[in-house]
Amino acid sequence: MSIDGDLSASLVLRRGGLARVGLERIALIEAIGGLGSISAAAKQLGLSYKGAWDGVQALNNLFDAPLVVANAGGKAGGAAIVTPRGLAVIRAFREVEREIGAALSRLEAGLAAPEPDIGQGLGDLFWSLGLRTSARNALRGTVAAIADGEVTARVSIDLGEGLAIASIITRRSREELGLAVGKPAVALIKSSFVVLGDDDPSEGETNRLAGTVVDREDGGEVSEVTLALSAGKTLVATVAASEATLVVGARATATIASSNVILAVE
Repeated sequence: MSIDGDLSASLVLRRGGLARVGLERIALIEAIGGLGSISAAAKQLGLSYKGAWDGVQALNNLFDAPLVVANAGGKAGGAAIVTPRGLAVIRAFREVEREIGAALSRLEAGLAAPEPDIGQGLGDLFWSLGLRTSARNALRGTVAAIADGEVTARVSIDLGEGLAIASIITRRSREELGLAVGKPAVALIKSSFVVLGDDDPSEGETNRLAGTVVDREDGGEVSEVTLALSAGKTLVATVAASEATLVVGARATATIASSNVILAVE
């Protein structure tokens, strides 16, 4: 087993199964800061523009303030700047990376040695903890309120700038996660659970998030639509291609059932 940058990133940010901030994305922020555009950074790093753009949006979603602010331009090369928060994330990552580098080198031999009782190294077991989620949307926020019922609990997550999302989970899950008001949490939402419609100011539904369509990718049967929300957050929905009527720049509202919002903690 080799201890490399991916392990370092996982340890630095302690994301576990939600490891969204690794060496590759730190390098992406650094490249954007140096070149001033997402498209130029993508070209330098050998990424597609969409891959780089998705990486930026994922980072902005997971922090309480955007790390990168991009102006219009898309693949043509609109200007982009790394915010003070983004620069601080880079410094923190690189500093901790330097500090733990020597320790990881010492651990490598010990982790690779087979354990007599299980026949494999502890390193193999450690990597098994690095689970990934298939949920397209991971929105980081702070627990704003908890309402316990007899079996379930309604947890409200503040995503910033007045943006919030509610989740219905079991009380046992809420207790096992250690959720409490003021603590951070991540809302996981499959893109197929996001329903898009025309902007509608009516109230009453638990999760109705208004925004603007900023990207759309069409396939033969399915289209992926990205909605820009407030607080630098984005939300991705997949819909049948025949029902994908929204165009880039259109206003829309995303509706998500609270029972379809899964919560995770770091």
